[in-house]
Amino acid sequence: MQNTANAAGTDGPELVDTAPLIEDLYPALAKLREAGPVHRIAGTDGRPAWLVTRYEDVRRLFADPRIALDKRHAAPGNYSGFSLPPALDTNLLNMDPPDHTRVRRLVVKAFTPGRVEKMREPVRRVAEELLDAIESDGRADLLAAYAGQLPIIVICDLLGVPQRDRRDFRAWSDALITPDPARPRAAKEAVGSMLRFYTELIAKKRAEPADDLLSDLIRVRDDEAGDGGGNGNGDGDGDGGRLSEDELTSLAFLILLAGYENTVHLIANSVLTLLDHPTVLQELREDPSGLAAAFDELARYEGPASLGIRRFPLEDIEIGGVTIPAGETVLLSVASAHRDPAHFKDPDEFNPHLGRSGHLALGHGIHYCLGAPLARMEMETALAALLRRFPGLRLDVPRERLQWRPTIRARGLISLPVAW
Repeated sequence: MQNTANAAGTDGPELVDTAPLIEDLYPALAKLREAGPVHRIAGTDGRPAWLVTRYEDVRRLFADPRIALDKRHAAPGNYSGFSLPPALDTNLLNMDPPDHTRVRRLVVKAFTPGRVEKMREPVRRVAEELLDAIESDGRADLLAAYAGQLPIIVICDLLGVPQRDRRDFRAWSDALITPDPARPRAAKEAVGSMLRFYTELIAKKRAEPADDLLSDLIRVRDDEAGDGGGNGNGDGDGDGGRLSEDELTSLAFLILLAGYENTVHLIANSVLTLLDHPTVLQELREDPSGLAAAFDELARYEGPASLGIRRFPLEDIEIGGVTIPAGETVLLSVASAHRDPAHFKDPDEFNPHLGRSGHLALGHGIHYCLGAPLARMEMETALAALLRRFPGLRLDVPRERLQWRPTIRARGLISLPVAW
């Protein structure tokens, strides 16, 4: 591997083929990790990117202030990514301090452990209702009927999204996260639909506020704008506690998308992992209190995020003897870091009793997942209800027939057929 590449990403090391990362993720990552700490690949937007594979490097770069999330720091022609309008793109996944600090502070109180714990009983009731609906069938696609339903109900209830408006959200999310090559316009259409959805929803909440997170955020936005904290036209200047209209809409978009997408696959992947490990499954069935401790190992072993959010160095940085020029795209391989034997003992084995610590499934540093307490609670509650209700839970297809979504961005099943 050459030691450098030009800032535009047109020259430099030969690109590593990403097909094995889709076909057989963990063995492919092991080969890359053993070969070196950094590799040049075709990124999620098809353009060259640097993939960081080893735990210590990935963890350090998550918190390194020398690499930015804001796409304005990408070198010209280096990155395209999602084509989102400002009303959806002005979110925490594209922000650095001080904007990131300001906007995060406005929403973090919604996800404190204490506030999330108050939601546990309502979430348990939703889980029981979803299981009631499928129990007599004896079999189901658990991803579609349960793991894919619970998070959207929970996050929509938190934001105050009416039930009638929830039906299209999974299709929009899938179109963005896992684009269908046969439908090249689907992602663009989904973006347009989501922008209309959030714009109309905020207008309704502004006219008729309720006791929900989105109404609270609208009050913060409008009160500050009225007090000189913004001009009411989406042009907040980023000082103090100001929130622009684009930031408000983008926050709603991010909370709903992230709160849905990652939790769906965290639950489904965890169910599959437990079905693959019947001894642990039985232990947790007999003592569901162990789910809290098992969360970290489940998130490490088969977490939903293969990659961290793309980043852009503000200056040339060196990783393992490789110089990455400023402005090039850096991808942090969480999935590879989680299987790094230099940090985790026997990393390819699932064992919640080892007390492994330091997983990066929820990020690290200032961009640590805002909804981490909610994700933990939802997964624990979902699994506890499922294991109690369906003691005979088993896969309904041969294990080798299960299919993973064809993307290097995320780790999620297409379906999870089970019987009980």
